[in-house]
Amino acid sequence: MKYISTRGGMFPVTSAEAIRRGIAPDGGLFVPDELFKIPYDDIVSMVDMDYRQRARKILSGFLNDFSDSEIEYFILMAYNSDNFDSVKIAPLRILTSQLFIQELWHGPTSAFKDIALQFLPQVMVKASEKAGENLETIILTATSGDTGKAALEGFKDVIGTRIIVFYPENGVSEIQKMQMLTQEGSNVYVIGVKGNFDDTQNGVKAIFTDRDLAVKMSAKGMRFSSANSINWGRLAPQIVYYFSAYADLLATGNIKPGEKINFVVPTGNFGNILAAYYACRIGLPVNKLICASNENKVLTEFVKTGTYDRNRKFKMTISPSMDILISSNLERLLFEVNGHNSDKVDRWMKSLKDEGIYKVDDETRNKISSLFWAEYSNEKETLETINNVYEEYKYLLDTHTAVGIDVYDKYVIATGDMTKTVAVSTASPFKFNRSVARAILGREQAEKSTEFDLLEVLSKKCGMAIPPGLKNLDKRPVMHTRVTDKEGMKKATGEILDL
Repeated sequence: MKYISTRGGMFPVTSAEAIRRGIAPDGGLFVPDELFKIPYDDIVSMVDMDYRQRARKILSGFLNDFSDSEIEYFILMAYNSDNFDSVKIAPLRILTSQLFIQELWHGPTSAFKDIALQFLPQVMVKASEKAGENLETIILTATSGDTGKAALEGFKDVIGTRIIVFYPENGVSEIQKMQMLTQEGSNVYVIGVKGNFDDTQNGVKAIFTDRDLAVKMSAKGMRFSSANSINWGRLAPQIVYYFSAYADLLATGNIKPGEKINFVVPTGNFGNILAAYYACRIGLPVNKLICASNENKVLTEFVKTGTYDRNRKFKMTISPSMDILISSNLERLLFEVNGHNSDKVDRWMKSLKDEGIYKVDDETRNKISSLFWAEYSNEKETLETINNVYEEYKYLLDTHTAVGIDVYDKYVIATGDMTKTVAVSTASPFKFNRSVARAILGREQAEKSTEFDLLEVLSKKCGMAIPPGLKNLDKRPVMHTRVTDKEGMKKATGEILDL
């Protein structure tokens, strides 16, 4: 399997090269030039496999220029009891006979990004070796909260790498911020940006494509790569847990062989739900992919109308990891549903950059809406969902997963579709505990305590253990204090790299 750019300006490369580069030189994203198929019998065989064996089955197809022993090593290093507090890695919980929750937050940072970012560093180091290069890899990442900490944790002290994470200074929760600011590691750097996530992401993209900076880095034996989901090495491991959820449903008898299911995915940058799309493309029986947004509902409107318009007021919400107006991974979907027509994609992306808006043709919109359904949840609805689910099922949702559950309810009301559905749960409720506490304890209790005190309050109330990565977070020393405006991101990067 080879990988090509969504902008069409690069010859096909191996998966190792695509992962090593992160983003194509023409500014496009790497995608497979053609997809393989997983026979249904192979999906059934996953019932008797553990998560690592399922990962091996899926990832060997996407990373076929790596040997079996190399992939085995990547998986063993990523998915072990030191990194994850559940042997199932992504356990499935039954909420109702129709609705199941897949918990993707049992890794070291209590967010779904761990599943990919415990895997990516191992692959990236080996990819550089395969290229025969001895350049230092500089991981440059923008985060809306969870990717940053997960990437820092994955790459800390990895030989031959340094990682620089930019985050919107006032656009993440206190827990998320402290997770990053207290990050240890000799090769890690964290910088706050005076702006929102889109400002931060645009600044990182500008640094990636700065030719003058690239020349200076090359002269000093360095090159950039990415740990965001624009890197195929971030996206591929996420495909695995959709197959794992289906295998778990088969194993427990909750679905019949061959039965199609829905997935509802809290969505910001479109990477998580895009992984579900690729799972569907290679053989997973999927009926509908339900795209759940918060009040920054640019994706909801796009799926419904075919118009992507980021020219709107950016809203800071209680589900901050989804506070995004430029969903980078949507570019990959547009490329796929248009038969790898890079001219169309390039034109739309140029319009988005220059004018902040683009409109796809009816054929493209119809292809997308045949598989995707989209809606959003506002703050009131999100809080009510957390409270209602806890009261009825004694199950505690974080704010992002609650958006997904609320949107699922709207989907059933709108369509009457009772297909079995898996809601992917993207974060521990402890990460966004002020909003969670407000939902189940009331505003007064939530606002009179710090987020760090609320960890203990929620733990006692719900009988849940505080995740190890969050416990005593406020007592750890702050290691990173640098803040810049969005215009100063390039300068800050240059100072770190001594350019």
